[in-house]
Amino acid sequence: MSLIQVKNLSKIYKVYRKKPGFLGAVKGLFHREYNDVRAVDGVSFDIEKGEMVAFLGPNGAGKTTTLKMLSGLIYPTGGTANVMDHIPWQREDDYRRRFSLVMGQKNQLWWDLPAEESFILNKEIYGVDDRSYRERLEELTELLQVTEILSQPVREVSLGERMKLELIAALLHSPEVLFLDEPTIGLDVIAQRTIRECIARYNREKDVTILLTSHYMRDVEELCQRVLVINHGKIEYDGNLTGILEKFAQHKLLHIRFRNSPAEHELKDFGIVVKNDPPTATIEVARASVLDASAQLMQKYDVEDLSIEEVPIEEVMANMFETKGPENGNP
Repeated sequence: MSLIQVKNLSKIYKVYRKKPGFLGAVKGLFHREYNDVRAVDGVSFDIEKGEMVAFLGPNGAGKTTTLKMLSGLIYPTGGTANVMDHIPWQREDDYRRRFSLVMGQKNQLWWDLPAEESFILNKEIYGVDDRSYRERLEELTELLQVTEILSQPVREVSLGERMKLELIAALLHSPEVLFLDEPTIGLDVIAQRTIRECIARYNREKDVTILLTSHYMRDVEELCQRVLVINHGKIEYDGNLTGILEKFAQHKLLHIRFRNSPAEHELKDFGIVVKNDPPTATIEVARASVLDASAQLMQKYDVEDLSIEEVPIEEVMANMFETKGPENGNP
């Protein structure tokens, strides 16, 4: 039995539709019209214990709404969910002790207090014994390299340091399930890498189950084998990361280095010229034609080097969402 089971989960918001002008405002006092906005629309998936799964989609796709339902913060309109044999929105104490939610744009630490005081408060809330608390705190602060700032008020530390402290607060009670909503948003490259390393190690050593949302594909590529793609509240893909390229990338990139560069108009016969900087060129070629195009280039021109690459995953994801226009105005 899967640790997380989600079946036909939906969340519909009723949004007031205001008519324009003064007359419309007056009419709204007596009769209001509402639109149904489907933030999450019949989502289903299962996650096994110890899996680390990426939950991807554009802004407003339904990612955060789904995480909030699985965390028990909001009630669904329809469907079911079972996490560790609990229904999340029943908000049982036993369930709340077994998971953590980290939101990159929300604070759980007290802004004007040192982080160590918020940690002590969490320790008491979750009933962590003194020995376990000391061991976990020492392990996590050393791993994330924040030992020296524990006594500083949270408002005085940098964004990267604050996110490290937020992660420690979420892990002190050793949750079995971790929901991470944009944990590296706005951070510099070094801070992102440190947090990724911590998440990967925690997953590996504790066998914790993680559902991660992120707009940084580096997070996904380094941490997750499986990807869920949601758009307009619906799951559009569930599989491994390379499968996204096979399913949604219709082209590959040919990188060629010529000894004697041909004219750009000649290269256009093989595909779309993405870059032409003699003696090198990059051509976008349909997946089905890439081998034939490579062979023809080798035969026709004096080629010093040729390589075939996938289109960057960021471009594939962006094209996926751009080509599917809004259906229902999801928030």
